[in-house]
Amino acid sequence: MRSLILVLAVLAALPAQAEICLRGVNLSGAEFGDLPGKVDTDYTYPSEAAIQRLGKLGMSAVRLPFRWERIQPQLKGSLEIMELAYLDQTIRRIEEAGLVPIIDLHNYGYYAKKQLGSAELPAEALADIWGKLAQHYRDRPKLVFSLMNEPYDINSANWAKIQNVAIAAIRKAGAKQLLLVTGTAFGGAHSWTSDLPVGNNGRDLLGVVDPLDRYAYDFHQYLDADYSGRAPECSAAAGALKGIDDVTAWLKTHGRRGFLGEFAASNRPECLTALRQMVTKLDASPQQWLGWTAWGAGAWWPADYIFNLDPTPAGERPQMKLLTQRFKAKKPTAICGPEAKP
Repeated sequence: MRSLILVLAVLAALPAQAEICLRGVNLSGAEFGDLPGKVDTDYTYPSEAAIQRLGKLGMSAVRLPFRWERIQPQLKGSLEIMELAYLDQTIRRIEEAGLVPIIDLHNYGYYAKKQLGSAELPAEALADIWGKLAQHYRDRPKLVFSLMNEPYDINSANWAKIQNVAIAAIRKAGAKQLLLVTGTAFGGAHSWTSDLPVGNNGRDLLGVVDPLDRYAYDFHQYLDADYSGRAPECSAAAGALKGIDDVTAWLKTHGRRGFLGEFAASNRPECLTALRQMVTKLDASPQQWLGWTAWGAGAWWPADYIFNLDPTPAGERPQMKLLTQRFKAKKPTAICGPEAKP
């Protein structure tokens, strides 16, 4: 509770646009399973013990993925009462652990296999769900809204417009929280400024508009050959690290802020080296990067999952030991953004 009071006090004292550095992990479970699924059978929300463990490791934030179809079973309908209660409880537990909750709509730009921006799923659908969540959570100033996880096959210019409609709905609801927006093509840092079949994120996402100018871009970056995060090897580590450098330059040039919402490494020595290099780069540019959350913690990941960040009977895994060193390198209340000290 003391850590929560400290974080709230720091938030109240922050100048406009200053943000607490967000450093932590993704905590999986609520995004698992086929839809709709049964809670604690097909998917689960993290336990209080799991959240408390993370709070004791020195991190400052937890990214919490959840599914749109469960929280809003009928498109543009009411929020589902029990699912909302699970989300409420988990957010409260994260805050009680002294951490900033980042709620992440983990839907890849789709709802029930319908693509956002299509006639079946217009931009107003995303605005509807976020407008309702914003109204529900507008009095929780710590909370961060991550509008969509890894959209793909959606034109980048259209995706910027879709997010703008959602941002407008959030602000209309009176919510002033930090927002995380992303690009299409899974939001990869390595391809951010590239001309892709779906457009160019670095060009078109400059069109994001927030009346409060309180947002950051959510990037994802894995180390394997196709940057997908499906293999334990890290043969593309050099490209991934260059992608971080390129995005840092892009953020600086355009006066924007970034957040690395997903990245991971297996326990291979060369991958751990790349992981250390990546978080060191991010922490070295606090004016451009608001922070990062590594993938992935969660009790339901198989013990042999290559990116599992939960402890084994022998203790913390090598990846978490490395991340914990970074957590402890700076205070949980450190400031990121333009006001940060390099």
